Amino acid sequence: MKHLLSINDLDLTGATTILDDAEEFSEVQQRDIKKLPTLRGRTVVNLFFEDSTRTRSSFEIAGKWLSADVINMSAKGSSTSKGESLRDTAMTVAAMGVDALVIRHSASGAPSQVAGWVDCGVVNAGDGMHEHPTQALLDAFTLRRHLRRVHGPDASFAGCRVAIIGDLTHSRVVRSNVLLLNLLGAEVTLVAPRTLMPSGVDAWPVTIADDVDDVLPEMDAVMLLRVQRERMSGGFFPTPREYTIGYGMTRDRLQMLRPEAAIMHPGPMNRGLEISSDAADGAASRILEQVAAGVAVRMSVLYQVLGGNQEGER
Repeated sequence: MKHLLSINDLDLTGATTILDDAEEFSEVQQRDIKKLPTLRGRTVVNLFFEDSTRTRSSFEIAGKWLSADVINMSAKGSSTSKGESLRDTAMTVAAMGVDALVIRHSASGAPSQVAGWVDCGVVNAGDGMHEHPTQALLDAFTLRRHLRRVHGPDASFAGCRVAIIGDLTHSRVVRSNVLLLNLLGAEVTLVAPRTLMPSGVDAWPVTIADDVDDVLPEMDAVMLLRVQRERMSGGFFPTPREYTIGYGMTRDRLQMLRPEAAIMHPGPMNRGLEISSDAADGAASRILEQVAAGVAVRMSVLYQVLGGNQEGER
């Protein structure tokens, strides 16, 4: 795999391979010495033009645990702050002989453009309101583990019902999750006010609903999405309180879930808006498991992109 720019770059075998390899890499997190020789001599640059805690940190940890040399760059610390174009920045960094660029950018399609300009591997770490493929992979990894705990080690995504609730319009996570969950065989329901439904959503392979309370009792997993107020320029809903009443995972709504249902959130969370502390910190929450899964899944992605199977043993 040369690049990972979209979930559409993966077929069922490719996605399953990443998840299976991530299971093996997750064992590293339990060791006293968290280091493998797999990508020794490789150089990965995290080129982030947007703020990030989880994604950048987990890519950095993933690369270092695989023995790659990892360099972090941000827009504020690069020549883009002086007016240099994305193309010139990417080509300049790639010309130094790096092996992979991990890119987060506010413009949809930016990593795909960069992949056409450079010879090294490119991983999309989130582009605008387009996609976030590694987030979808770590969500699937977390959900698969949950299903296997509940239904046994051979449990699959077939028949699994997942509700994604919240600010769908501004989310890159929802697009990648819809693609991947459908690829794996799950059934996806999107729930949001019509003002927060993405354009063209009627053509997506999903069920669309606007009443949270009707949906929750039927779900195996519920994923809450952050209300991205920084991307909103108009009145997408009357008030934060009304949004919480209509679509938030409140303490009362926890009682509507099936006993074995999982609660997920890609973070960062707006506690008290789309999710209550009772939901975020309760027994059904898999949110910290998602964070932990991010390292293992990104180790697996870097392993695939950089051809780790030819460079060393896991």
